[in-house]
Amino acid sequence: MTDLWSKRADAFRESATHREGPDLDRLVEWAEGETALDVATGGGHVARRLREAGFSVVSCDPAPGMQPDVVCKAEDLPFADSSFDVVACRIAAHHFEDVPAAVREMARVARRLVLVEDNIFVDEGSEEADRLRDPSHVRNYGEAEWEQFFADASLEIEQAWIYVKRNPVQPWLDRVECSGAGAERVRELLAHRIDEEDRLEIPSLLLKGRKS
Repeated sequence: MTDLWSKRADAFRESATHREGPDLDRLVEWAEGETALDVATGGGHVARRLREAGFSVVSCDPAPGMQPDVVCKAEDLPFADSSFDVVACRIAAHHFEDVPAAVREMARVARRLVLVEDNIFVDEGSEEADRLRDPSHVRNYGEAEWEQFFADASLEIEQAWIYVKRNPVQPWLDRVECSGAGAERVRELLAHRIDEEDRLEIPSLLLKGRKS
């Protein structure tokens, strides 16, 4: 899958949905300290914004084509305990093989805060659509599950925010080269979440967790 994501790198760097948004603004506002790790950096937008805010940032991603500072999986971060004031991960965890392990790793290398945002579970039909659109999708989790992941990693949730994005459907499909009958089936499965302007409602949860 890392080769697949390397091929997608430019599309995610140029994606307006990933490049900006109130959720990204809030994540940066919640960050504290001087050093940061951007986990599963993708197009590098969290790293870019944190650097603009004055942080010294290291980025990591399993896909070399995303051009991270360090190539690694979220479940196995090659950094010492408490290496960064803040560890952030935005809209990536639904691709992780083991989300609880990834959250524990983020907590381990964080000195103060862990900030995670990801799309949240809506229904099983939506999960089927996500896997059909993008076979690298593993699963979206609900708010209660995320709260448990943080608790198991000894992270105290200080703030939680749900943000509903409205993404134009066709660019969302094009970004991962989903077309033809597959794209038609995705639209069928998600019809109840697509508005009159052909925008898909995608709820995401942003959590601010402080180390105990």
